[in-house]
Amino acid sequence: MLVQRRTKRGRITMGLVATAALLVNALPAHAMNLYKQDGVTSSTITLGITSPLTGAAAPGYNKVPYAMQAYFNYVNDNGGVNGRKIKLIIKDDAYNPVLAKSVTNDLVLQNKVLAIVGSLGTAENEATTRFINDHGVPRLFVNSGYSGFADATKYPTTYTVLPSYVMEAKIMGQYLQDNFAGKSVAIIYQDDDFGADALKGFATAGTKFVAKIPYASGSQADPTVVGKWISGLAQAKPDVTIMFGVSSATAAALGGAYKAGFKTQWLLGSVGGDGTTIATVAGPTAVGLLYGAIGASFLPAPTDVSDPYVAQFQAINTQYNAGVAFDNNVLQGMNTAMLTVEALRAAGSNLTRASLLKAIAKSGSTFASAGFAPLGYSATSHVGYNGYWFGTYGPTGAIKPNGGTYTLYTTDSGAGAVVKTTSKRPALPAKGLPNN
Repeated sequence: MLVQRRTKRGRITMGLVATAALLVNALPAHAMNLYKQDGVTSSTITLGITSPLTGAAAPGYNKVPYAMQAYFNYVNDNGGVNGRKIKLIIKDDAYNPVLAKSVTNDLVLQNKVLAIVGSLGTAENEATTRFINDHGVPRLFVNSGYSGFADATKYPTTYTVLPSYVMEAKIMGQYLQDNFAGKSVAIIYQDDDFGADALKGFATAGTKFVAKIPYASGSQADPTVVGKWISGLAQAKPDVTIMFGVSSATAAALGGAYKAGFKTQWLLGSVGGDGTTIATVAGPTAVGLLYGAIGASFLPAPTDVSDPYVAQFQAINTQYNAGVAFDNNVLQGMNTAMLTVEALRAAGSNLTRASLLKAIAKSGSTFASAGFAPLGYSATSHVGYNGYWFGTYGPTGAIKPNGGTYTLYTTDSGAGAVVKTTSKRPALPAKGLPNN
């Protein structure tokens, strides 16, 4: 009997172990890994970013991670975050979703980062989503305006920073109604979720097009593709042409139009109007092609030294990113890095992935930043900025706000109205060092 009892007890114990194992295996992977702590020691915080350092989209965008690194180095030299120094590991994904997935895996599994910050590209972030979710890794301030990333159920650890492309297109549609009523409009757009979001927003705004010209991401490097864009525009003869793509595509479009003698009023999307990038792609004289074009941004103009954020970031760039021309990409990188530092500070000295996500949900809407539009972070919203101002490019490629003031248009990614607002952003922290 004694042997039988022991056997039964052993079977019961084994049964409980087996049942527990089944229960653990039944849990979503991210539920198990959210509290698994990587990337934090008593003296360091390790973060990661994927970005196109090579390839067709590299010009301009390759500045973003190094601008972030420069700002982190500045913070490190001024005490770090709660006594810890930030280390940023940069990986090249060449604007390729397959490579983005591979290098993100490396950042999490090999480099053991606490979080991914500022990763660029809609398709690239989409490709890594399942892995990010399964490992419970915070993916913060993604450099994409894809509206779908705002879905907190599908993307539980992802926080956006850019206004969505739907928002941008709705706002552009309103700007056209206000300033170009009755004029014919055409659009060139990147044919993926990026462009699909834009078309959705323009449809909501009621914008009608005399020509819609899609292009595959990366194909802007092919002169025959660009030639087809321009011949399509020449046939449609639009008064206004919207370029909704990256800056290298804008450079190709402006250059192609110039060579063909085609003239139109260009209206450039926010991600495609960086003058220094266009100069890098098409040569220094190409910035002259921007002259008279209209652009949109949620950040101040990078040449506006009267803006305290721009002045501070320019000073940091000069000291910690020497030799790199300050432009909208550098401004975006440093602004993202500042938001990251505020999130890390808000998470407290006992820093974990869970505390980091909780901190953004609780107080992210109050973070200081260069953006004129308010941040929408809350317990139920993973949305960042929600608005744009418009400006016109001068002969040197510098953009200045129309009318001399930053007039902000705000909206949502749904059917909400587009509203002009004078929202006030938080003041720049002393010396550009967060004190939250």
